[in-house]
Amino acid sequence: MARKRRRQKALSPAPSRGWRILESYLGAWQQDVEVKRDSVLAFHADFACRTLIASDIAKLGLRLVKKDKDGIWTEAPRQPAILRKPNHFQNRIQFIESWVLSKLQAGNTYALKRRDGKGKVDALYILDPNLVTPLVADSGDIFYELNTDSLAGLPQQVVVPASEIIHDRFNTFFHPLVGLSPIFAGGLAAMQGLTIQKDSTVFFQNGARPSGILTGPGNISDTDEQRLAKSWNENFSGKNSGKIAVLGSGLKFEVMSSKAVDAQLIEQLRWTTTVVCSVYHVPPYKIGIGEAPKYATSSVQSLNIDYFETCLQILIEAIEACLDEGLDYNGVSIGTEIDVDGLLRMDTATQFDVVQKSKGTTTLNEARRRVNLVPVEGGDTIYLQQQDHSLAAIAARDAALIAGEPEPEPDMTVQTNAALVEIFKGLR
Repeated sequence: MARKRRRQKALSPAPSRGWRILESYLGAWQQDVEVKRDSVLAFHADFACRTLIASDIAKLGLRLVKKDKDGIWTEAPRQPAILRKPNHFQNRIQFIESWVLSKLQAGNTYALKRRDGKGKVDALYILDPNLVTPLVADSGDIFYELNTDSLAGLPQQVVVPASEIIHDRFNTFFHPLVGLSPIFAGGLAAMQGLTIQKDSTVFFQNGARPSGILTGPGNISDTDEQRLAKSWNENFSGKNSGKIAVLGSGLKFEVMSSKAVDAQLIEQLRWTTTVVCSVYHVPPYKIGIGEAPKYATSSVQSLNIDYFETCLQILIEAIEACLDEGLDYNGVSIGTEIDVDGLLRMDTATQFDVVQKSKGTTTLNEARRRVNLVPVEGGDTIYLQQQDHSLAAIAARDAALIAGEPEPEPDMTVQTNAALVEIFKGLR
């Protein structure tokens, strides 16, 4: 018992202020305006942003790269199996997708390491963030309390040191070990959008007829009021909406609720989706909201570059850095890399234009590789046009002219070729 008390005193959970979303603003709970994460996850714009980001990153290649003697990063000849299949039930795409979704939904991604007999990491498991609690010792050391997770090989609760966990987090507003989901900022807009959709559904279930009141010319007793209300709800609401009501004794039906056009529901719903997109830094047109910017419609690459820089780059860089540290790569001479060429791929016309302009910088086979063509014999040499001269040669020529040295004899082959060109021009 004494040992347990000492451990509890030495390890303190990281403050979770803002970690779990309870209220969108002070007093929201009393007003029944609560941001529920599970409800927010069901909002179409929030769902679209999260799944778009996760799938776009997951579809990119993950590889081990090394820096050669010239300082160029190239793919390592032997790729570790853990990058292709991180664990026994997920492939690379499923693993990265789970990684990104956990980070976007909870603000934190926890990957548990499994080591072989030699102490080398041979598997990674994405944990449920709700089952993990960061702990800080009095000495400043970091530990993680992991609850039971059979899929990850945890039959019981256990506390592990930080060396056994890869912890990716962002938006650490309240504590450096506690990430914050974008839902913290966009949850209220998502709840508003869900409410609009719910009200619209009920409205059309009632035959697109708003609610109202029954009025009469005189006083109505409590008994008659209850009888009329019950009869009206049973016969003319819900699935019975639209039936013809015959009113007597001077009764009249008056509309109370405003129409959809009066409340500008479409504009309100569009505003909520735009807010959610801005929180995730996703251009709205990516999820079908609005149109792509007109200035960039002629270039697919420019749109993808904008999307990459504003939304995906920080997430991709964070994954690479976390994997480097977690798998003991220094990130300087060897490390993991997510291949973004698949995301930034240009349209066909632009690709071939870039290939043509790369002459003199890349070999023919390197250029062919960019457009997914096989190498050809003789294509590993860089070619330049004959009239191109090096700066050293030009400098030597100028120095000779300044010194008054005679110019070298002209190349008769070049003159002969020039003469032939003139002859062919005259024959046209």
